Amino acid sequence: MLSLVDLRTRISAGTLDPAGAVALSRAAIAAREPSLQALAHVAPDPVIPRDGPLAGIAVGLKDIIDTADMPTEMGSPLYAGWRPKADAAVVSRLRALGAVPLAKTVTCPFASRDPAGTVNPHDPHHTPGGSSAGSAAAVAAGLLPLALGTQTAGSVIRPAAFCGVAAIKPSFRLLPTVGVKTFSWALDTVGLFGAGIRDIAHALALLASRPALDLQPEGVAAPRIGLVLQEFAGPADPDAVAALQRAARAAEAAGARVTDFTLPQQFVEAWAIHMTVQGFEARQALAWEYAHHREALGPELRAELDGAQALDASAYDAARRTAHRARRVLKDVFSEFDALLTVSAPGRAPAGLTSTGDARFNRLWTLMGVPCVNVPVPGDGLPLGVQVVARFGDDGRALAVARLIEAALAKSRRG
Repeated sequence: MLSLVDLRTRISAGTLDPAGAVALSRAAIAAREPSLQALAHVAPDPVIPRDGPLAGIAVGLKDIIDTADMPTEMGSPLYAGWRPKADAAVVSRLRALGAVPLAKTVTCPFASRDPAGTVNPHDPHHTPGGSSAGSAAAVAAGLLPLALGTQTAGSVIRPAAFCGVAAIKPSFRLLPTVGVKTFSWALDTVGLFGAGIRDIAHALALLASRPALDLQPEGVAAPRIGLVLQEFAGPADPDAVAALQRAARAAEAAGARVTDFTLPQQFVEAWAIHMTVQGFEARQALAWEYAHHREALGPELRAELDGAQALDASAYDAARRTAHRARRVLKDVFSEFDALLTVSAPGRAPAGLTSTGDARFNRLWTLMGVPCVNVPVPGDGLPLGVQVVARFGDDGRALAVARLIEAALAKSRRG
């Protein structure tokens, strides 16, 4: 994989220039993209700034994020060739930092659950996840050092786990969604994929104009971690549970205090109503597409929007109240713990390309609006990941705990 931090270190040392760094991505794209199918469009002749903290960093953008110099096609033939007049706010920020938006990454249509054509870079017979499939796969395959996706249920953390890359779904609205196709305005969150925790921490700190989010050399001392299984979401596969236990033991070896924790009933209720919030808002966000082009929508999205027609405002309002009660309780939970640790997905990437996998271990945290970080767990076979969750607005702590676990897992593997 291409590391953003390593590339910037080489550029700062003068052993690589920004154009050369972008050329590394172009070469990797030429070698792997034909079989991976992770990119919807590649900019033929992008401007490559020589200055800026992200100069030389090629970035992939999920193809629901507007770009003025590349098509934004939403993964749907309905928007084939569509060219926005302006960049999304987060793309403008990337350009201001010197980054090079090099490619639009493949998304499931309208960021839904209908699979796209991207394959898992570790095994083309397995899904890369969704709906940010192209972003996760492109980083995992070494095409790009940084890619942006979005999460409404589990579309950042799950594909990151399936593809074996680091990723963060930040606190809700930490990054702007202006210029990003809406699915659910109460849930949609722009997130980042990178080769490691250092990469996503550095990029998020710059994108959000919050230097404190970047990892400090001293890390975090003796964090209190709650180990959560989310039993109400159903059982995880044995190998996913084993990976979670490995991560917990590695964290303890690094000085963390890990305690088994069962989430209170309010979270069971909140988890159950995530789809009510998502469905009620999606039917409005995609009202034009549904009214005029229903048959052109994918079967999963069409079925979700069909079902959402029966939702009324009272059910939606009740669901929002349930979510709000759980968020209040979550504040108390984080008075006991610095972070929670749980699985990122039910298991390894499922075989076949007819499904993007299950987001049941991600929905609650998206609804809560809290930062979530995927940490790959090294091992044999297809990748597995664990998810670090922290208090709303405490993205720096989430990243610091994730880095501690990442380093401890690497140390245990070397030992």
